[in-house]
Amino acid sequence: MNQNIDFIPFARPSLGQEEEEAVVQVIRSGWLTTGGVTKSFEEEFARFCGSKFALAVNSATAGLHLALEALGVGPGDQVITTPYTFTSTAMVVKHLGADPLFVDIETESFNISVEKIEEALKRGSPVKRIRGILPVHVAGQPCRMDQLVSIAKERRLFLLEDAAHAFPSRTPWGFVGTLGDLGVYSFYATKTITTGEGGMVVTHDEGFAKRISLMRLHGIDREIWNRYTSPTASWQYSVIEPGFKYNLTDLASAIGRVQLKKADQFLEKRKAIARMYTEHFQDRAYLKVPPETEGHAWHLYLLRIAPHKLRITRDEFIEKLREKGIGTSVHFIPLHLHPYWKRTYGFKPEDFPESLKKFQEVISLPIYPALTEIQIQRIIQAVLQVGDAHFKL
Repeated sequence: MNQNIDFIPFARPSLGQEEEEAVVQVIRSGWLTTGGVTKSFEEEFARFCGSKFALAVNSATAGLHLALEALGVGPGDQVITTPYTFTSTAMVVKHLGADPLFVDIETESFNISVEKIEEALKRGSPVKRIRGILPVHVAGQPCRMDQLVSIAKERRLFLLEDAAHAFPSRTPWGFVGTLGDLGVYSFYATKTITTGEGGMVVTHDEGFAKRISLMRLHGIDREIWNRYTSPTASWQYSVIEPGFKYNLTDLASAIGRVQLKKADQFLEKRKAIARMYTEHFQDRAYLKVPPETEGHAWHLYLLRIAPHKLRITRDEFIEKLREKGIGTSVHFIPLHLHPYWKRTYGFKPEDFPESLKKFQEVISLPIYPALTEIQIQRIIQAVLQVGDAHFKL
C-alpha cells in the first residue's frame, strides 16, 4: 500500500461528545456496573422497538444463549439455522447440548431459505426433535418473517431472531427482532449502534423475560445492583438457578442510551451510502449489488463480484483494494467450512452450495456514518478501478 494514502478502515464507531459526557456522568456517580442507567436503557429500548420487555446483556452471543435456555433447548433437540453466519449463532445451540440443523441460504439474498426450511421439516429426524427456527437477518436485510412466523405457528416451533445486524429495521410486519418469540440485537463496536460490547434481548412474553433476567446474573432471585449504595438495601440474596455472568454495565449502557437517540439518523446515512454504491456499481457486468429491500438496516454492504468475468480472484480483488487504502471484510466464512463444524458433522464444502458460492464472491465494503463524502468517492473509484483494470473483455 502507498504509505502516502490515508487508510479507510472497514468499520469505525460513530461516537461524539454526547457519549463522552454520558460516560463521565456514570464515572462520577460512583456506580459503574449494572444499575439505574442500564435499567433506563432497557426501558428506552423497549419503547423504541415496541417490545414489552428488553433485557440488556454483555453480548449478542450471551443474549442468544439466554434466549435458547429460556426456550428450554437441550440435549436431543435440533434448532434450524443457517451456515451463513458468525459461529456464535450456532455455537450457543451446542453449548446447551443441542444441535444446529443447517439450512442453506436463498439465491436472491444471504438469508436462510424458507423453502429449504420446509424441506428440512418434511425430512425430520428419527432420533432428534426439531424445536425451533433461528433465522439471521444477514447484513441487516430482513428475512421473510411473514412466512417464517407462519411456519413456526403451524409446526408449533419457537422462532428466535438473530437480529445482530438488523437494528433498527422496520418492515410491514413490524420491527425486526420483535416478530418472533424472542429477538437478540448486538451492540458490538462495528454494529449499527454500539456500547463497545453488548446486546439486548427483546420479547413480549413475561415468562421469558423473567427467566432471562434471573439467568443473566448468576441465577440470583432479586435485583441486587444497589445493595452497596442504598442504605435500605439488604445484603441477603439467594441463588436459585445455575445462572451466568451476562449483565451489561452502566458504563456501556450510558453509551447505548445516546446511540439509541441517533439510531435513525445513523440509518439514513447508511442508506445514503448504500444508494451511492449501488448507483455506481449496478451497471458493471462484473459486479452484483445487494437488493435494496424494504426495512434493510444496511449494517453491511455486501458487494459480489463475478469471478468468471474477471482476471483476478475475490481475494486478489480485496488485496488490490487494500493497496489503494480501502479496508474491507468478508461476511461470512460459512460455518460448514470451519474445522470445528466440519469435524463435528462431517460437512463438505458442497453441502451448502449457495452459501459456498456467495462466500467465494462477496466483499463487504465500509458503510458507517463517520465516512466522509471524499472517502465514499475514494471507495467507489477504487472498486471501479480495480474491476475495470481486470475485466475480461
